[in-house]
Amino acid sequence: MSEKGLAALFNPGSVAVVGASPSEGKVGRVLLENILSSGFPGRVYAVNPKHQEVLGIPCYPSVMDIPEIPQMAVIAVPAPHVETILEECGKKGVEVAVIISAGFKEMGGEGYERENSLRKTAEKFGIRVLGPNCLGLADTFTPINATFAAYPPRQGKVAFISQSGALCTAALSWANETHFGFSRFVSLGNKMDLDESDMLETFRNDENTLVIAAYLEGISDGSRFLEVASAVTREKPVIVFKAGTTQAGARAASSHTGTLAGSEKAYSAAFRKCGILRAGTVEELFQLSRGLVLRRPPDGDRVAIITNAGGPGIIASDAVENGGLHMATFSERTIEMLREKLPPAANIYNPVDVLGDAKEDRYRLALQAVLEDPLVDSALVILTPQAMTRVRETAEVVAEHASRTHKTVLAVFMGGKEAEEAERILRSGGVPNFRFPEEAVRVLVRMREYAKFRAKRSSSPEEYPVEREKVQDLLEKLVALGRRELVEVESNEILKAYGIPVARSMLATNLEECIKAGRTIGYPVVAKIASPHILHKTDVGGVVINITNTDELINAYERINANVRRLFPDAEIWGVLVQEMLPPSKELIIGVNRDTKFGPLIMVGLGGIFVEVLKDISFRLAPLPREEAEEMLRELKSYWLLKGVRGEPQSDLEAAVEVIQRVSQLACDFPQIVEMDINPLRVLEKGKGCMAVDARIVLQY
Repeated sequence: MSEKGLAALFNPGSVAVVGASPSEGKVGRVLLENILSSGFPGRVYAVNPKHQEVLGIPCYPSVMDIPEIPQMAVIAVPAPHVETILEECGKKGVEVAVIISAGFKEMGGEGYERENSLRKTAEKFGIRVLGPNCLGLADTFTPINATFAAYPPRQGKVAFISQSGALCTAALSWANETHFGFSRFVSLGNKMDLDESDMLETFRNDENTLVIAAYLEGISDGSRFLEVASAVTREKPVIVFKAGTTQAGARAASSHTGTLAGSEKAYSAAFRKCGILRAGTVEELFQLSRGLVLRRPPDGDRVAIITNAGGPGIIASDAVENGGLHMATFSERTIEMLREKLPPAANIYNPVDVLGDAKEDRYRLALQAVLEDPLVDSALVILTPQAMTRVRETAEVVAEHASRTHKTVLAVFMGGKEAEEAERILRSGGVPNFRFPEEAVRVLVRMREYAKFRAKRSSSPEEYPVEREKVQDLLEKLVALGRRELVEVESNEILKAYGIPVARSMLATNLEECIKAGRTIGYPVVAKIASPHILHKTDVGGVVINITNTDELINAYERINANVRRLFPDAEIWGVLVQEMLPPSKELIIGVNRDTKFGPLIMVGLGGIFVEVLKDISFRLAPLPREEAEEMLRELKSYWLLKGVRGEPQSDLEAAVEVIQRVSQLACDFPQIVEMDINPLRVLEKGKGCMAVDARIVLQY
């Protein structure tokens, strides 16, 4: 959107409410009331041919009759009339339209056609459209509340986007009760035009927005979203709760990678790639937003806990360690200070237990000591209300010390009414308060995650020299033949063209060629069926390993053919692949599944026959810089097997990382590759490289 369009959307000079009504309960009345009562400084026009005046302001028969050109039109009329209204807005020169009306693609059938026609009208006149089927939008700093919500948004520093209008109203109700504030509040509706990427761009440049939160059910344009979000998250945290995570209705995948991938994995990989914090619940979405608005993320992983009760302190300590952070080890100076000033029964090590009878003075001493300790990055202050506890005064102490430090300070003032005033004091002092220790630590973990993302330098994927033309020629020949699935021999040729080592192999179409292959390659060898119709060769007796001589190879050849003919009588058999038998080594699977939104999704996992059972896997979106390929391996539970345990030699991790990057490059170069498995990739001892043993590629054209 142009800067002009942005201004018209969130800070218009004038607004026309089309469908304004004096009748109680009508959406058009609520919209007009909300705009007028929000303190909007611009001019407001009511449009409805049935009335001459609505809520004390003149009402015009149509947009064309308004004496000036309104910058924004808010449209709340029955769906069949919306396009006519939008066309009038276009002729008048309106820049932005917010279409509240429902009855479009969310209805299916006729609604789809109506929305497509509406889109064409908007494009014809160059009008940017929010909606249709949305709650509207608000900017608390303009201010303007062009929604039909029952509660106006409070002013704050969180910009909120929602694809659900119902969730918007629920969020506003919750925010009203919990004093949660918004800078901008947007209901996307059907996203006929303006979408989540447009909103991210607008919020990036909004000085009143510090944190961006979103409820999304889908992404309109995956590649644009990745580009925009990657830029925004370097400046402001973006938190997303993504609903609709199942893969119901998706096409059946034929490869291991396709089976294990799915849209949920793609969204997780996409959010991770661009630095978005993914919330597991709507509650976490707002908790994390509040935390990031009030406090800067911690510079390190070392957490200090101060508590007046042992149980909550232990719970918090467990949550810290389980979340990947560390309980801080205090310096000698801090320990001596705590020993000197706290009662003898107090615990002076982390967590610091100031005891149940502690008043604000003990909290002051303990908090000052740990915040001054250079070995502490963040502090969690827990208070449970005892009969002698001075809750308000303690909250003032915490807020005071938090205002003096750059370190992250969170509070857990537990209780009901006793904590209400304390929470107000803490909030005004820039300290987020939580009901329970686990909630606070979960937010602290995610805040630290964002800090590490910001600190990490972005790098470009490595470009390896490859034989791209060779792969292009092979794929074109397969397309000409109408083939979608490559057999192992063809897949191996593609891997070799991209510098991925492949075990020596020869395709035998008869017994004589099979014997020759065994002698040429050298024993021991493996024999495998070659057929475009058989995916899992071991399941049908299509693989024989550790063949040490010609007689065994002849027997294996005949047995494989007999097994396959019996179980798959109609399968097309290309022959038997004879392959060198590699020495014992660790096995990985490296795969590709092309997501419809975000492109090639790369999978790395424990390979062999157990991949779909154990599911020790990691996903990233291509292209992959080196550090992401390394992270994928480190995330595997089997990583330590690759590192070498109990005296076993370390596997060649460097070679595995390079293969992952080369697969990523192949997937980016050829979008017609929709699925791919290298399973297994044998990772040999350190310094000896990797070897692809089996590969399968599926095309789409």
